[in-house]
Amino acid sequence: MTNTNRVAEFKATMPNHQARIDLAAAFRWAARFGMHEGVANHFSLAVGGDGKRFLMNPNQRHFSRIKASDLLLLDADDPHVLDGPDAPDPTAWGLHGSIHRHCPHAKCVMHAHPVFATVLASLADSTLPPINQNSAMFHKRYVIDDGFGGLAFEEEGLRCAGMLTDPKIKVMIMGNHGLLVLGRDVADAFNRLYYFERAAETYIRALQTGKGLRVLSDNIAEKTAGEIENYPGYADYFLSELKAILDEQEPEYRS
Repeated sequence: MTNTNRVAEFKATMPNHQARIDLAAAFRWAARFGMHEGVANHFSLAVGGDGKRFLMNPNQRHFSRIKASDLLLLDADDPHVLDGPDAPDPTAWGLHGSIHRHCPHAKCVMHAHPVFATVLASLADSTLPPINQNSAMFHKRYVIDDGFGGLAFEEEGLRCAGMLTDPKIKVMIMGNHGLLVLGRDVADAFNRLYYFERAAETYIRALQTGKGLRVLSDNIAEKTAGEIENYPGYADYFLSELKAILDEQEPEYRS
């Protein structure tokens, strides 16, 4: 069977095939960018109309090896999800299941421990000031969770979901933990994950100089954030290029 026929067969038999391909690409690039941690961390994507059916990575699979067909299709309202042989990681279920159950606007949820965002989450003051264009992108669009209560099992997941009910909030800086971003689709969420880590890196490195920061005014920061949000195709072009690179170098991610 030719590769073209294999792709066609996959599309015909695997539900939500394009969503799976996009999410698999995000996992692979998170690994390439060093934004993964061992076989931990999880991304999920709602594929049902009410947001409660979602795709998520299988338990203990390294991001760099994930393929479209590996992704689990879960129902946030199914009380027996953790009982089967292909059950997701319990902490992933606790966090992502709770968010998809209670925050229908959160179509794509990406939780990771990228280095600089996690450094920021470890500071007594985890605020990200708008010191450049990238950090201005998040102006008044994040929440800081300072109530870390341990691994994200059901109770902790519900607590986090309760802080994400405002659709304007796109990022949770998880104090003593890591980072969580929301998006309308894979491209939107991955773009936000990438740029938040870049913004956090710039801020942490700026602090290391020991010199004063050039902080934007609220008006300019908000103007910049709005302009980035409304920039046509901003996130879609980025994901498209990332998939094009994978198509040349690791095409099996689509299978």
